[in-house]
Amino acid sequence: MDEHRDRHGGEDRRDQATDGDSRADAVQDAAPQAGPRQADEPQADETGTPDAPGIPDPSEAPETPDAPQLPDTPETPETPATPENPVTPDPAHPPAAPRSPSRSWRRRTVRCVSAALVLLLLPVLTAETALRLDYTGDPAPGTRTRHHDALWLGHAWVDGRKSGKEVTALAARLRSSGIRDLYVHSGPLEHDGTLPSSAYRKARWLIGALHRELPGVRVQAWLGDTLASESPDGLRLERPATRAAIAASTRRILDAGFEGAHFDLEPLHSGDRDYLRLLDDLRALTRSRHALLSVAAHQIDPLPAFHSFWGATTGHPKWWSQSYFGQVARRVDQIAVMSYDTMQPLASLYGGYVAQQTALALEVTPKTTDLLMGLPFFHENRFGHRARAETVPAAVRGVRLGLSRTDAGRARFGVALYVDFAATEADWRAYQEGWAG
Repeated sequence: MDEHRDRHGGEDRRDQATDGDSRADAVQDAAPQAGPRQADEPQADETGTPDAPGIPDPSEAPETPDAPQLPDTPETPETPATPENPVTPDPAHPPAAPRSPSRSWRRRTVRCVSAALVLLLLPVLTAETALRLDYTGDPAPGTRTRHHDALWLGHAWVDGRKSGKEVTALAARLRSSGIRDLYVHSGPLEHDGTLPSSAYRKARWLIGALHRELPGVRVQAWLGDTLASESPDGLRLERPATRAAIAASTRRILDAGFEGAHFDLEPLHSGDRDYLRLLDDLRALTRSRHALLSVAAHQIDPLPAFHSFWGATTGHPKWWSQSYFGQVARRVDQIAVMSYDTMQPLASLYGGYVAQQTALALEVTPKTTDLLMGLPFFHENRFGHRARAETVPAAVRGVRLGLSRTDAGRARFGVALYVDFAATEADWRAYQEGWAG
């Protein structure tokens, strides 16, 4: 506002310069005295008329100097949003949506589950790789039948469904094999351990017919039942009365002419002390009758304590520890490993698994006990068993590899064929060519 007044005052003084020197003198006398700001005041021209401040002389047109370069304006820092100073969002750059708590929780869950799967699958993948390596190489020469093989026969052989003609055909097939023992299904046991004689009413006829056709073959009664280890129903070995009834049933089948008793009790958990007590009682009985005691055995832990892990996660501890397997083997004359239903997806992995099982069993089975490895003479596709993977050729090769690496000269060793009524000609041919030939 002061600048505006000075500009108009200068224009009035220029218009009044023509009235004479007296007026000029008056104007000069009225001008303020020189002082510190005198250099900023207008100067008089040759006529004595002072230049009006702020109005240049048209005759003198000085060059307009270039406008000075202004420094860059510093960026104004963003003012934080407050209730008194809210920030208006930029529509061209909308703010990111806040992360949903449920989405973050899902991501953390996926990461945790993925880590757990890696920890779980890594040992399995390592074990499967080892099985594939176990299937490599060549079996040692001479790792073939030692004429200690066995065959599981169905119930039709003792209930009247089979005839003499079929006995003759069976004998013809077995003469060129290494089969010495026949496990004929003669049960099952009742849940209290008893066995009705009607379950094996044609036993004497069958035993006589087989001895005529195949002198030297041993016919054993195959007895089994479901244990009450995973359900409320079944055989309870912890009861002394049940064990006594099983021993009495064994006595009766020996009286019927069988040369041994073969037990298949499932599911039998590793470490079951009541089972060991039963075997001690049965061993005393069979020895007193010069008969055989044999059992079908669960597979051995493929990884240390795997039966404990599997039992905790599924409620069904399928495997035995190697130590428990050895305890059972020391109490019987024959132990046949049910080396099928292995959950292996490929023949090479199944063969490697059988090689591993053979080696593990050989390490703890006394040389005075017959060790037999099961061959799958059946074809099913269900959980735990793939027919395309669990084949007789793969099993035979696995048995020979395991035997070669552990105890190639073991005399009391063989294979057990499960089961006659499901076998195909291809199964018999694979057994003959790969093992018995």
